[in-house]
Amino acid sequence: MDQQQQTAPHMLTVAVTGASGALGQALLRGWHARGAQLIAISHSQAPLELASADGQPIPLQQLRWQTGQEPALLEQLQDVDVLVLNHGINRQRERSAEATEASLDINALSSWRLLEGFAALVAQRSAAERDARPRPEVWINTSEAEIEPAFSPLYEISKRLLGQLLSLRSLDLARALRLRRLVLGPFRSALNPAGVMPVGFVADQVMLQARLGCNLIIVTPNPLVYVLMPLATLGRWLYNSLLTRT
Repeated sequence: MDQQQQTAPHMLTVAVTGASGALGQALLRGWHARGAQLIAISHSQAPLELASADGQPIPLQQLRWQTGQEPALLEQLQDVDVLVLNHGINRQRERSAEATEASLDINALSSWRLLEGFAALVAQRSAAERDARPRPEVWINTSEAEIEPAFSPLYEISKRLLGQLLSLRSLDLARALRLRRLVLGPFRSALNPAGVMPVGFVADQVMLQARLGCNLIIVTPNPLVYVLMPLATLGRWLYNSLLTRT
């Protein structure tokens, strides 16, 4: 029995922000199908109830948080193996100072703070603990708004900032974490009811590309993104490598 326990595979613990949104819920279902323990993170006060394809309820640990409360949230993510940063807002047609601050903080800076905080948590793990677990991962949903118009200036600015921060900090953080960038086209959700892709299809493609080992995960009907995004990330890597140091 002891030998069986020692050789038993580690059950992944996956935390997903933006869990009350369409993509967050679809990703939680995808991870449930892979046998992961799930932590659903959302600002919503309503309890989240998800069911699997066969109608069975999906067990979830639910955490509620607000932007700016990252240290308190990180205290509850000590045992997480995969952190999926998926939260965001889209203040369409707005350009006020309040809307600008909210977009930058929620779409970019909160994800950056969680990325840095989670990397610090991982660094504190003992060598034995690191050996017993798979390499920790952070998935960051930057969106194709990094390089393409999204017909929402604040959304584009904030997502481009997040993408630039990820490219810069990945030069150091990728040593301890596996970083996956999710570059997604328009899918149907509360943020974008006119999205052309079903959210279930998008989540399935994200999970598939992750299983195939992709760190740059692209799901979009726009073929240009499949060409421009790899070039953009390569260009940033070269630029940041030449002009910055550890």
